[in-house]
Amino acid sequence: MKISKDQYVLRSLSKIKHKKWENFIISRIVHSIIDLDIEFSCQQLVKTKNGKRYLTDLCFPNLKLYLEVDEKHHSSSKNVKKDQDRNREIIDATGFHEKRIRVYDKKSKTDRDLNKVTKDTDKFIKFIKQRKKKFLSRKKFVKWNYEKKFDPEISIKRGYIDVKDNIAFLKHRDALRCFGYKKGNHQRAVWRIKDTDKQVWFPKLYENGDWNNSLSDDLKKITMKRIGGRVSDPKKRKRINIVFAHNKDHLGQIVYKFLGEFHLSLEESSTHQHVLFRKKTKIDLDGKKTF
Repeated sequence: MKISKDQYVLRSLSKIKHKKWENFIISRIVHSIIDLDIEFSCQQLVKTKNGKRYLTDLCFPNLKLYLEVDEKHHSSSKNVKKDQDRNREIIDATGFHEKRIRVYDKKSKTDRDLNKVTKDTDKFIKFIKQRKKKFLSRKKFVKWNYEKKFDPEISIKRGYIDVKDNIAFLKHRDALRCFGYKKGNHQRAVWRIKDTDKQVWFPKLYENGDWNNSLSDDLKKITMKRIGGRVSDPKKRKRINIVFAHNKDHLGQIVYKFLGEFHLSLEESSTHQHVLFRKKTKIDLDGKKTF
């Protein structure tokens, strides 16, 4: 079920209700901005090129900006070094600008005064507003259109789908629209693209029923196994797979996330498991064909 932008905002804030400082700072930011053209995400997952995964406390994708709230566990010398390395990798992966709000005072070994944290938070709010104006003046600001987020027409008009754009759809049929599908609901895990050697695959990449499929941490390898049984002869499974994995987003909504084009490896596959490797992260669409 698709949630509205209003529900998205409310659910996002409810995610951090048990984190007292994050809850205070992020709620103040969201309430003060009152600008639903600015996209935000709490605990945004960032995946680096080497497969590492990090969570940013608050992310503004259409401002290329993220915020970290430095609480007590960030204060040790060991964690400071880890934070520096982590943030460098996030910046390398996203190109985003980083800001931090310090909550814990190392000298007094206590949390800072609430008024001081509030002043720093308000400075960050001012920075957000200025950054939006800067992006607008340079015509780099793209309005957050949450209602269109899962609309396949956006990808069709653009002419391609790319992993880096975080493409996801709510239903099989929405993903299939990108490849000319014109019918109603589609439930099967696979749909073959007519007159090609390709198929669209909607796998569940976890143990499910008779299957135990998995995705590597670097997102480049899918292993498919049947629990207590054999899989088909890999030599008979030559079709190229365009993968939209069954997935829950950070608010618990079921989506089908584009992972790329995967090819079966005959060398690593057998009748006990099939192994597929990602060969493409971007696929051009042909809007002229209908199937």
